[in-house]
This record gives sequence, structure tokens and C-alpha cells, in this order.
Amino acid sequence: MASLLNYPLLLRFLGTICLLIGGSMGFSLPFAFPQFAERTHLPPAAEFEQAGAYGLLASMMVCFVVGLLFRFFGRSYRHGGQLFRKEAMAIVGLSWVSATVLGALPYYFSGTQTTAENPITFIEAMFESQSGFSTTGATVLTDLESPGMVPHCILFWRSWTHFLGGLGIVVLFVAILGQGSAGKAMMRAEMPGPTKDGSMPRMQHTALVFAAIYLGLNILLTFVYFFEGMSMFDSMCHAFGTMATGGFSTYNRSLGGFDSPLIESTTIFFMVLAGTNFTLLYLTMIGGPQRLIRDVEFRAYLGIIGLVTAGVVFFGMKAGDVGFESLATATRNGLFQVVSVMTTTGYGTADFDRWNNFGRGILLLLMFVGGCAGSTGGGLKVIRHVLFYKILRLEIERAHRPRVIRPLRISGQAVDDPLLAHNILLYFCLILAIFVFSWLALITFEPNSTWGVVESDVAQQSEVGKELLKGTLDDKLLDSASAVAATLNNIGPGLGVVGATRNYAGFSQGAKLLFVWLMMLGRVEIFSVLLLFVPSFWRRV
Repeated sequence: MASLLNYPLLLRFLGTICLLIGGSMGFSLPFAFPQFAERTHLPPAAEFEQAGAYGLLASMMVCFVVGLLFRFFGRSYRHGGQLFRKEAMAIVGLSWVSATVLGALPYYFSGTQTTAENPITFIEAMFESQSGFSTTGATVLTDLESPGMVPHCILFWRSWTHFLGGLGIVVLFVAILGQGSAGKAMMRAEMPGPTKDGSMPRMQHTALVFAAIYLGLNILLTFVYFFEGMSMFDSMCHAFGTMATGGFSTYNRSLGGFDSPLIESTTIFFMVLAGTNFTLLYLTMIGGPQRLIRDVEFRAYLGIIGLVTAGVVFFGMKAGDVGFESLATATRNGLFQVVSVMTTTGYGTADFDRWNNFGRGILLLLMFVGGCAGSTGGGLKVIRHVLFYKILRLEIERAHRPRVIRPLRISGQAVDDPLLAHNILLYFCLILAIFVFSWLALITFEPNSTWGVVESDVAQQSEVGKELLKGTLDDKLLDSASAVAATLNNIGPGLGVVGATRNYAGFSQGAKLLFVWLMMLGRVEIFSVLLLFVPSFWRRV
């Protein structure tokens, strides 16, 4: 009989996570002062932001109280006790739940507003918090350029959650504190993707290397942005959004607000880096660029980006879409949006919702690809698609040549995990099931008023008017599908009402809770979240 979860150990770890989240909020406090919050294209803040500073301080106090209470109730845990996979998965899942709730407090306590008339609700604050930590980049905030609606220090906290969530809260936790075999178990449960083992024998060393590469690239990109014309405040916020593949910006038009080919080119390069396996980046640093060329996942990653960009440019120019007037502008806009969606960053420089059907459709499909395993990118991961293709090819051959036995190979080497094919197929089935049921729930229960349709007005319309309204409601099917895909795969923007120039503010509170759950599922290894809803997981079995 399996034993009950080690609750003292669980509470002690969660308490430490809460304390770290509370302490990290302190990095946002200086930006309540006008001299630290200079903007590139906006006038400086007029005075000290009391509401924002109060929201952060109150949130820090709550985090510290909750963290200390958890550690107090977990005081019976003794160091050296073994952490099993069950506890590791519980710690990871509950850490992300805790981060979502605690990360929402600064928005709520500061009185951040979603519109000029409406202060943010706690569910909307959790949406913004989870979007930041999961590096999704979806938002319910309609005006980022008004300090009266979103204080600068809260705007920085919003981007800072990207930094914390980029490699994962638990990975950073292991890197900072180290937990031996426990750290290895937690990293396996937290980092999405079928390739889990680090390149070094000690998992803490792996976490430290990952964190060092991640931090170094963030610092480098911050100064590159600064020398390309951004203010230091905007440079830091956009560096966090780029390297975490999150996409939170400080401007309503995202990176398009800078209208700079140089900044866009820099962002494309660093988005590609952020979507690359960090283990591969480390091996490339010590072994040379041939490591990149030999890696099958990286080759597929670049191949998909190149092939899809060529298709988008061709059909965009053929359709005469805005931004595709010449080959140069078409390549600039097409490549940026393809890389942004492929890496699940979600930055925007063009309204791809106004593109031709091929462009919109291929970007929607690209949402289910994502970056490489072991990167900060979301999605299903390129390696899973590579493996799925190889598994499918083997099964087709086995159907007409049943006596032939071929091993599954990656980069010429046979895969020795007999359950890998089963796990890959199971993962695809789970993602498909979650997508379908979430989509059905959204189109069934989300009110039509989200699309600007009032039922009482429909009955009073002429037949022509009813047809027009029917066409509007038909958009609900595609818009809802893109919203589910964009949140489940940590993209951010989708199509229609959640397009590149719009946001999620118009959805109901229930839909926003659904999106919070989907964003968490997309960021964390999926079973770490699903197991939280299985009763037998919490009791003796």
C-alpha cells in the first residue's frame, strides 16, 4: 500500500516558494519612483505611484505570512528525508497554483484597471498573473500606456513574472537552493517535453547552468535594446518578454509601437534562441556550432520556421495583404509573426488577423508546434512532432510488412525507452481532448454578447439583419478555437476577438478561469496539474 503524501515536506517546500515570490516583488518597488520608470515614447510619470507601491508592499506581506505559516506547519519535516515522485509532482502543481494566486495580489491591491471604468477583479488578476508566470502573454488590460490605469511598478511586475516563469519557478528554486535527488524529481515534473535529463550528472548543476544562460541572455538583450533606442525600463521589460517567450509589452501596439526594423530583427534572433533547447545551447558553447547542426530537433525547428515563412510571404503577396506590398516588407512582417507564434512569444508588429485565410490558418496550426524541448517556449514541442512522424512512419510500414522490426531512431541512435511511443501518442490524445472539450465549453457557455450580439435584438432584426448576425456568431466557433489554442499553447494572441490588436477583457469571468487553467496546463508538464484533481492522489491507495 502506498503511503499518504508527506504533507510536512509539501508545506515546507511551498512555504519557501511563497517566500521567494514575495521577496521577488521587491524588485518592482523602485519603479514606483518616476526617475526609474522612464519610457521610450511616453512622458515620464508625474509623481510617486502610491497605489502601486502599496499594492506591492501589501502583497509582499501576504506572501511572507503565508510562506511562514506553511513552513511552520511543515516544521516536522526533517532534512534528508526522501522526496518521491508523488511529492515532486504535488509540489510542482501546487507551486504554480500558489504563484497564480499570490502573483495576482499586486494587480488587485493596487487598483489596476482593465478599462477606464472597471477596476480589475481577482479572477482577472489571476488571469494576468498566470499569463505572466506561464509566459503566455495574453492580457485583460486594455491600456498599458496610462499610469493611472496600470502603474509603472505594476507594469514591471507584470514583465517580471515572465522572467520568473521563463525557466520555471521550480527550476529557479532548485538552482538557488539545490535539493539533491529531490531537485531532480521536481525538475522532471516541472519541465515540459519528452527529454528530461540534463547534460550534467548533478541536477542542481544543470539548473544553475540553465539559469546562468537564461540570466546572461536577458542581460545581454536588455543592453542591446537600450543601445537600439529603448529606455532602460522598456529594455528590461521587453528582454524579459523575449527570452521567456512571453510577449508582454509596455505599449498597446506591442513591439509594433517602436516601428523599428532593427529592434524587430534583434527580437527575431533572440526569440529563436529562446525557443532552442538550453542544453543544446550549453553544449554548443563548449563543443562548437556543429552541435546545433547535428541536432534533429533544431534542424526541424528552423526548417518549419523557414517553410512556413515562405508560404506566408507567398500567399500574403498574392492576396495583397497589408504589409505585403514588397518582398522586403512581406519578409519582415511574415518572418516576425511566424517566429513569434512558433516560439509562443506572441509579440506583434502586424495585425495577422487581417491576413488571407492561409496566413491565418497556418499560424493557428503553428500554435500547436511550439519551441524545442528544454527551452522557454511553450506548445507541444518540436521533438514530439518529430517523434510522432517517425512513429507514424514505422506503424504504416508495420501494417504492410509485419515481420520487419525497426527501432525508433533519433539522430541515428535507437531510442531505448520502450514506453516513449506510447507516451507521445498519449500526450497528443490528451492535448486534443483538452482542446476539444474546452472549445465546446467555451462556445456553449460563453454569452454571445462577447461578440457584440444581444439576443433580444436578434428577434427584432429583418431577415437580412439576422443573416449578418448569424455570420457574426459563426465567428464565435473560430475565435473560441483560437482562444483555447492560444492559451493552452501559451501563445497569447489569437484570431478575431483575441486577435493581435485585441485582448481577453471581453470574456466572462468563467471563461477567464478556464483560460487560467489552460495556461497552467500548457506551461507545466501536464500530469502535474491534472493529478491535482484526482482524489486518489491525495489519499492512501
